[in-house]
Amino acid sequence: MGAAGAMGMLASMMGRGEAAQRTMHLQLGSSQPAPGEPKAGHDVPPGLNMGQTLPLVSPKRAPEAPAREADLPEGMEKPKGRMKIYWGCGDNVRSGQPIVIDFAKVVAGQQTVNIPAVRVSVPSGPAPGRSRTYGDWPNPEDTKPFPANASLRGDHTIKGNYSPEIRFSIGERHDFMLPVAFAPLQQTANGGMSVRWRPIPTATGYFAFAMGATQGTEDIVLWSSSEVADTGGALFNYIPPGEVARLIRDKVVMSSQTTECTVPGQVVKEMGTPFLRFIAYGDELNLVHPPRPQDATQPWEQVWAVKVRLRSTAGLMLAEGMGADRGAGEAREERTPSQARPEAPATPQPEQKSGGAVDDAVKEGVKIFRGIFGK
Repeated sequence: MGAAGAMGMLASMMGRGEAAQRTMHLQLGSSQPAPGEPKAGHDVPPGLNMGQTLPLVSPKRAPEAPAREADLPEGMEKPKGRMKIYWGCGDNVRSGQPIVIDFAKVVAGQQTVNIPAVRVSVPSGPAPGRSRTYGDWPNPEDTKPFPANASLRGDHTIKGNYSPEIRFSIGERHDFMLPVAFAPLQQTANGGMSVRWRPIPTATGYFAFAMGATQGTEDIVLWSSSEVADTGGALFNYIPPGEVARLIRDKVVMSSQTTECTVPGQVVKEMGTPFLRFIAYGDELNLVHPPRPQDATQPWEQVWAVKVRLRSTAGLMLAEGMGADRGAGEAREERTPSQARPEAPATPQPEQKSGGAVDDAVKEGVKIFRGIFGK
């Protein structure tokens, strides 16, 4: 009898070039209960330089706190200024920009909140709430640092008392992605900032977002590289290649051949000291055991499935001369072993809803920032 579950692995690189620091987050979930205390481990290849086995520890269940979705984050006051939203690469701002949300007008009922967001299908990873039994790494029992020369290539084995034994290999194409490497930033004659980066061979597309605050005001300024109005809140998750291809066709995501994007001069001026966040989407490896027969009439029961998902991210201040490998890179890999039933399709990220109160704008803004900065 097959066991349903999911395995996730988050591997990160942060720093400059060869000195990039790498981290990894492993997650194992199963629909099967553990006979007693849950125990599981991930046997990793020697090239990872992390020992033989990483323990996957099941978190202790804590009582759920009452939902407070309508509340603002602790310590945050209702903003008094405006939120200005720009989009598109180029030296000059396009016509029809920015979208301006004036919080004073929202409070007075003179403006509704309408934060633009493109619909994005983001796959869900393993989590305690979606699995009967769950374990992850790092955890309170093991948090050792990652070596800079770590490699995912080689044989991997997952063993546990609540999942089947899962054996698979990772090849060069699904090893850590290269970190994002920026060239020194250059200011254009119009005051824009030319952002250039080294192409990543395994990238399927790129997306950039910047934010800042206008000096002497309480205005928040947002910009994204999308050619259509979008704040990018959902775009800093892992996005599968097929969805990335659709977003490239819709002019939301930059193609993998793109190596430059200019933040418009007006945006840079209004942002004061803006911070840029950048993501390169990576490939996806899908494995199932036993393999699905070509003849659909043949009986088949899936025992486990493995999904390997990769991404590389970076961030830097938008100031002339910055860059030159000063970004922070991240590679993400998620695995879903052991599914008796096919995984349900990921639910598309809904577009932001318009509302009639300043709290709506603040909460939507907080969602955007959390999505982009991983809070």
